[in-house]
Amino acid sequence: MVITFVSNYINHHQIPFCDAMSSLFEDVEFHFVQAMPMEEKRITMGWAVNPKDYPYVSLFYEDKKYCEDLILNSDVVIFGWTEGITSELERRRLASGKLSFRVSERIYRGSRIKWLTPRGLLKKYDEHIRYRKKPVYLLCAGAYVSADFKLIHAYPRKMLKWGYYPDVKDRSFKVSETDNKIRLCWAGRFIKLKHPEFAIELCKELEKFGYDYELKMIGDGYMRAELEKAVSDAGLSANVSFQGNLKPEEVTTHMKDSDIFLFTSNYLEGWGAVVNEAMQCGCAVVASKEAGSVPFLIKDGENGLTYKNGDCDEFKKKVLSLFQEKYKILQFAKNGYDTIEKVWNAKNASMEFVRFCREYIDGAVPRPADIGPMSKAEIIKPESILRAMAEGDCLE
Repeated sequence: MVITFVSNYINHHQIPFCDAMSSLFEDVEFHFVQAMPMEEKRITMGWAVNPKDYPYVSLFYEDKKYCEDLILNSDVVIFGWTEGITSELERRRLASGKLSFRVSERIYRGSRIKWLTPRGLLKKYDEHIRYRKKPVYLLCAGAYVSADFKLIHAYPRKMLKWGYYPDVKDRSFKVSETDNKIRLCWAGRFIKLKHPEFAIELCKELEKFGYDYELKMIGDGYMRAELEKAVSDAGLSANVSFQGNLKPEEVTTHMKDSDIFLFTSNYLEGWGAVVNEAMQCGCAVVASKEAGSVPFLIKDGENGLTYKNGDCDEFKKKVLSLFQEKYKILQFAKNGYDTIEKVWNAKNASMEFVRFCREYIDGAVPRPADIGPMSKAEIIKPESILRAMAEGDCLE
């Protein structure tokens, strides 16, 4: 069976899945078609990967004919984001009746009324609705993706859970060395949609109760100066530090040294791979339920805690509950670690994906997985228009 994954470029989040696909199956020939070179801004952000280091990668812009053949004639093709570079080939493939998949994050974050415009709907018809009776499945990279596509009646009964599968180098589970101090970590860009200020507001609350803690803020962005000022003005500098931008392995080192990871992004966060990483590093995660990965990865009160609708008060309450019942930190950390190691990982995703494809090619009706990747993507109600208005709907 020949399986080809087509996307703009290979990156760190895709490599674990691609490596698994290329190495786990004797009867699978796996290819990754990179449609374009990586943009300079992403290279400066530390996303750079040399595609020639991976023997399964072919470059569309260097060997177009070979890549076209893979796209049109492979037994299975997965289409990611290609910036329209392979759009004509995609149409031919999807119309052919051969098994194909599209990977998508949300298409209507915060502005769901856009689907009513004739131009927008026509574009979505051409990309998605046209193939609703063909063997084309949607891999939903986020919990709210299926709701967006249900609006346009695309992929009926053919939407499956999917995501990103980063893998930290040290996958062992270990409890961080700690006394009474609880170590907190936040990582991401300091921009509005990620709400880094929630972490600072939390620390003000921890000070009121006299808790022993430290918070490491990892990342950079236009909000950094105001965050540093807020920390200074509130007298939090002894407990809150700004680490700046770090390499991925440095971030995971800080995660492994932390007890609790704070994830405060709003509904504009398509996935949020730091959640996977923090869970795999053994952190108890307190996360915004609005972000795409969270309903897939975290069950509130079982393997972490979640809060709704960008409610900072609820967020603080959830974190404070872990200070009040410290034994739950280890409980959530271990359960979260198991969630990634046993279910939401590249190996399991590739195994379930290949099983699904084999069943289809063998003439059976392919069965969704019971849980995790390739399981049925339920329709989960996304943010309301009022919620989007309150946030300003600022996608950065």
